[in-house]
Amino acid sequence: MNVIEVCLTPELIHQYTLQGKIAVVVDIFRATSCMVTGMAHGVKSIHPVASVEECLALGQQGMVTAGERGGIKVDGFTIGNSPFEYMQEEFKGQSIAVSTTNGTKTILASTDADEILIGAFLNLQALVDYITTQRKDVVVHCAGWKGTVNIEDTLFAGALASALADSHTLSGDAALLAFELYEANQSDLLKIARASSHAQRLSGFGVEKDIEFCMDQSLYTAIPTYNNGCLKVIS
Repeated sequence: MNVIEVCLTPELIHQYTLQGKIAVVVDIFRATSCMVTGMAHGVKSIHPVASVEECLALGQQGMVTAGERGGIKVDGFTIGNSPFEYMQEEFKGQSIAVSTTNGTKTILASTDADEILIGAFLNLQALVDYITTQRKDVVVHCAGWKGTVNIEDTLFAGALASALADSHTLSGDAALLAFELYEANQSDLLKIARASSHAQRLSGFGVEKDIEFCMDQSLYTAIPTYNNGCLKVIS
């Protein structure tokens, strides 16, 4: 049986071996939820970069620019970090360059893995179905918040571990912690997610509908995967 590990923050990823494994990067509020949503709605590719300057440079090459710092849209970017912005009809077939506080950096810190998948509650079942066929160990890489642990990403890690219980066994206390957190709250994930510090920060920006949407499960079958600097949907 394969194993599933959970890295609760990118500050700890150096303690994990990624080679030979699948990394599932998750930033529920809101970067990876945006990426899954955008690709489910026909975005051609998404290019995650670390800095605002890199993002703007790609914008000069014709890409849509997206992202935030501290939850607020960056001046000069086309859109911010709401999944509803990624649904716009005009972005079908377009490439989006994105830079966020936590999510894009977590993707770029996962490149030692054999495969990097973008995870969200929105594509949970599709991830489970795909990972089950791959017969590889998994590391769930949680973006957290500026190096600290957060509830919503940990909940997702636990949900994925629970759904993969037939093919993957838990490895390490972080995986057990995530699993138990999910099991204790699975009847009302939105309640505990709303109580998280990240949700409280975002509430000041009037994005309650984003928070609710990001906790919806398995709306989409799109699984973005990172390769050669960009995300595309697994065919």
